[in-house]
Amino acid sequence: MIDPAVGALLAGAFALLFASAALHKLGDLTRFAAAFRAYEVIPPPLAWASIMVPVLELAVALALLPPGSRGGAAAAGAALLLAYAAAIGINLIRGRRDLDCGCAGPSQVRPIGAWMLWRNLLLAGVLLTLLLPVAPRPLGGTDALTIGAGTAVVALLYMSLDVLLAQVAPRVARLSAGSRG
Repeated sequence: MIDPAVGALLAGAFALLFASAALHKLGDLTRFAAAFRAYEVIPPPLAWASIMVPVLELAVALALLPPGSRGGAAAAGAALLLAYAAAIGINLIRGRRDLDCGCAGPSQVRPIGAWMLWRNLLLAGVLLTLLLPVAPRPLGGTDALTIGAGTAVVALLYMSLDVLLAQVAPRVARLSAGSRG
């Protein structure tokens, strides 16, 4: 069972994540469509489907908020994260590490890396905890404060770790490659 305050906190944090991701993509659909096509995981005639990614992300973000649609949204969001992990993994196996992840917004190019695959797998796993039954207890004023502050803290921690890993992971990979060569 999951405590309803913890469930609401996670739902809020993931809603922010998916809404932010969608808005980054919608900020420059042409650039995102090019990044989407570059992964070469769907046939070129279906490349128009790139527009569906931010639409799905926004739908997941909105559906995570009401408790009645949270389970379906959590499953859909986890499926999206697993699809992203699969696309990254396929291209890492192909040796195509120079691809733009398409996840950093229109003003930033971020090459894919193994850490992104693991991040998405971890996020999908955490998101799936929203499928657990919710403990039957009423939410109070303290819970509202916990949910609001906790969501803000989780969002800030995620953003900080994401920026840190985006800067550190490529340097570690270069150092590791240099020590083998």
